[in-house]
Amino acid sequence: MSQLAQLIPYLTPYEKPFYFIILGVLFIPSILLSLNGKRMMWYQNFLTIFFLWISFGGPNSKQGLALIAYMIWQTLLTAIYFKYRQKDNKSSVFYLAVLLNLLPMFIIKLSPFFGSQSILAFLGYSYLTFKSVQVVMEIRDGILKEFNIKYYIQFLIFFPTISSGPIDRYRRFLKDYLNPPDKEKYVELLQKGIHYIFLGLLYKFIIGYVLGSQLLPTVQGFALGGTAPVLGTIGYMYVYSFYLFFDFAGYSLFAVGTSYLLGYETPMNFNKPFISPNIKEFWNRWHITLSFWFRDYVYMRLMFTLLKKKVFKSRVVASNVGYFGLFLLMGLWHGLTWYYIVYGIYHALLICINDAWLRYKKKHKDKLPSNRWTHALAIFITFNAVCFSFLIFSGFLDTLIKQFILV
Repeated sequence: MSQLAQLIPYLTPYEKPFYFIILGVLFIPSILLSLNGKRMMWYQNFLTIFFLWISFGGPNSKQGLALIAYMIWQTLLTAIYFKYRQKDNKSSVFYLAVLLNLLPMFIIKLSPFFGSQSILAFLGYSYLTFKSVQVVMEIRDGILKEFNIKYYIQFLIFFPTISSGPIDRYRRFLKDYLNPPDKEKYVELLQKGIHYIFLGLLYKFIIGYVLGSQLLPTVQGFALGGTAPVLGTIGYMYVYSFYLFFDFAGYSLFAVGTSYLLGYETPMNFNKPFISPNIKEFWNRWHITLSFWFRDYVYMRLMFTLLKKKVFKSRVVASNVGYFGLFLLMGLWHGLTWYYIVYGIYHALLICINDAWLRYKKKHKDKLPSNRWTHALAIFITFNAVCFSFLIFSGFLDTLIKQFILV
């Protein structure tokens, strides 16, 4: 048994093609059962433990221990808050529960400023935090009437999505967990799941590889070499933008496809974002589950509070303040560096400009043309505005400043 275990390498989820070979072999019993409209939970639990073990065991065992500690913390916290919420509903207790939910992430994010990597860090901690905060907020809203620790743990450690999302919703996951698809439905999921995994292989291991490992260093060399810094930077902007999409969309497709093979309809995370005609549409197509999470659990709640307490008389002003708060938070979540913060502010500014333009367009719709050419122009402008934001996000401008200005 120990010899067999030695043959299985420790792997980050979807990191290497061999991960998919293991996935394909171990999924055979699950697929055969699902084709008969059944789900054997003990086998799904075995798959969960096995894939968490190869991702968080061996050289990553510190991360594994951090994951266990995190799960105990969040489960106890959420269970205690649920019990409290059955009796009372004080805002102070709710905010305290959310802050305690976020505490591990705060510690992990701030640790580098104190010269060390937190022992609490593990792969995917942000995504688990989004999930756990979501549950507490829905308990506060009275949407979640029941809390089952077993279901909650299954939701958090659902291994196909643990490393990079998509960020599923507890109620949606529970619906799939408690209602395995019948034979006909599963055949449909199986076909889609295989399709998504192969599409992810194309995105991640072919297109993403060529862009990230071949083209990106080339344009970076042009920019930093001093021969063509402007053209090199522009080239870097476009190559990096496409690399970011294909790499991340590839991971998301793996997670969605693997979920489908298990009979779970995990939501899609990308939907042709580069053909968006405006920045709002872009955020409805890019990293969709994260965008909607911030919309539902940050922006809408912030807007409700601002309007309810009449902090601003104008709804437009309140909305713009909400956008800046939202995207600043999103930027800070990516990291505590100037370019992530500027990235967030830049997107907030784009959305405010977009809203102002839509209001102007509505008032002057009889004077402004609206046809396929204006639609194409809108896509072109949005695409370039987004690519510039990814240039900021990449941190490459920081490298350029240090290379050419701070010398």
